[in-house]
Amino acid sequence: MDISGKTVLLTGGSAGIGKEMAVQLRDKGATVVLTGRNPARLKAMADAGFETISADLSNAERVDALLAAWGDRSLDILLNNAGQLVDHDFRPKAGRETPDADAADDCIYANLNAPIRLTVALMDALKARPEALIVNVTSGLAIAPAARTPVYCATKSALRFYSLGLREQLKDTSVRVLEALPPVVDTQMNDGNPMKKMPPEECARQIVEAIEKGRDEANIGMTKALRIVESLSPSLAKAITLKF
Repeated sequence: MDISGKTVLLTGGSAGIGKEMAVQLRDKGATVVLTGRNPARLKAMADAGFETISADLSNAERVDALLAAWGDRSLDILLNNAGQLVDHDFRPKAGRETPDADAADDCIYANLNAPIRLTVALMDALKARPEALIVNVTSGLAIAPAARTPVYCATKSALRFYSLGLREQLKDTSVRVLEALPPVVDTQMNDGNPMKKMPPEECARQIVEAIEKGRDEANIGMTKALRIVESLSPSLAKAITLKF
C-alpha cells in the first residue's frame, strides 16, 4: 500500500509504539488522527501537529464516544494499537494483592472488544475506499502465553484469531487485514520487565514496512524466533514463555 495521502485512525497513538507509528506514517504522507487517554501526552502530540481524540477504550460507551468524534469522514487505515496490560497473578509474592476483576474486564474490553466494535462501525467507510487496511496489533504472547499476564495473553490470542477469520471474510473486497505481533518493546507497559526490549521506533518501522509491502502478518523481532519454535514444537514454545 502506498501510504501517501491515506487517512489513518490510530488508537493508542500518544505513546510507545503508537506514537512512533504516528510519526512514521505522517512522514510518509499520511494524515494521522490518533487517540489516547493521557491529557499531557495528547497535548504533546497536538502540539506536534497531529489531530487527537481523547479516548478510553475500556467500555462500549467510551468507544462510541470515539466513533461520534470521528463522525462520517473517509478512512483508509484503521490501526487498532491501543492496549492494556493487567497483572493477574495468584502466586504468593510479598506485596502482591488479589487480582482485580474490574481491571481484567477493562483489559478485555480495550484489547479485544474495542477493536471489534471499531471494525464493525467503520467497515462501510473502509469498503468505500479503493484500497483499505485494518491493522490489529496483537503480541508474540498471542502465540504462547506468559504466566504472569494470562488475561492480556488471552485477549491478544483472541484478537489474533479474529484477525485470521476477518481476513478470510474480506479476501474478495478492497479491505485487507494485517496482524502485527510485537515482542517485548521498551514502553511504559513493560516497565520492570527484565527481558531485553526492542526500541519502539524499530517496532513501529517494521509495522509500517509491513503495511507498505502488503503483508498479512508482521512477526517482529524475537516473535520471528518464537513463531519458528512454535511451528516445530508448540509445547516448547509454551514452556519458554510461561516462565515470564
